[in-house]
Amino acid sequence: MEILNKDISKLNYKELKEMVSVIDIKQLLHSEELERVITKLAKDSRKNVNALGVKLQKDIKKLQDEINRVRGMYDFDKSFGDYKVVAGVDEVGRGPLAGPIVSCAVVLDLNVIDDELILYINDSKKLNEKKREELAEIIKEKALAYFISSRSAKEIDEKGIGVCNNEVFLEACMNLKIKPDLVLSDGYTVKGIQIDNKSVIKGDTKSACIAAASIVAKVYRDNLMKEYSLKYSGFAFEENAGYGTSKHIEGLKKFGPTEIHRLSFLTNILSD
Repeated sequence: MEILNKDISKLNYKELKEMVSVIDIKQLLHSEELERVITKLAKDSRKNVNALGVKLQKDIKKLQDEINRVRGMYDFDKSFGDYKVVAGVDEVGRGPLAGPIVSCAVVLDLNVIDDELILYINDSKKLNEKKREELAEIIKEKALAYFISSRSAKEIDEKGIGVCNNEVFLEACMNLKIKPDLVLSDGYTVKGIQIDNKSVIKGDTKSACIAAASIVAKVYRDNLMKEYSLKYSGFAFEENAGYGTSKHIEGLKKFGPTEIHRLSFLTNILSD
């Protein structure tokens, strides 16, 4: 590590800040080198340099807390008994006025070491767009298996949202390339599934596999709605993903529904 080989008393704050900023805390966590850097910064006579060491300590604690949080989510998925392959399934798009309902099922390796944990997984709605996009790619790369299923607005109108919700859950789980022997589903159990199934209330904040599924499903659907926004202008789909925002309602009243609108959801809106 460069900073350990320098006489930091001869370096200005800007140079030291740059050196500290490039330290890979995750790779060096619990290492002697990291402790030596913190000690070196603490012994410097300048308060702003001391503050770099304090911030480094805070960043280390923050990372360790995140590792512990996510490790708890992985352990949660292993807590249901002697199951070898656990899948998590979640949906996005149950409530919008337009676009499909999308589900994803994900199987993660739950026995990885801390370095291989997928950090920052959570309820997709608690993450910003950039972090969701980053995590979706990591999840798809590291997952043992994943499958995305959807039902269109037309199918939702014909069958009802509840039926379509269950169908996408079931289809995503049954099409995984690795068959799970336990499915953890967010919110409620999956009707008709021939695999052991446990429902988890607020599962995307408790279960690693459900959280991963939540993120992949949301990123997939959000990107699809951005594509639809190019075809159907005037509804701000790129902003609202089909939910009933004021811009969306204004567009409906001005242009009328498109082929991706759920007519069964629009009865009160169009009658106003």
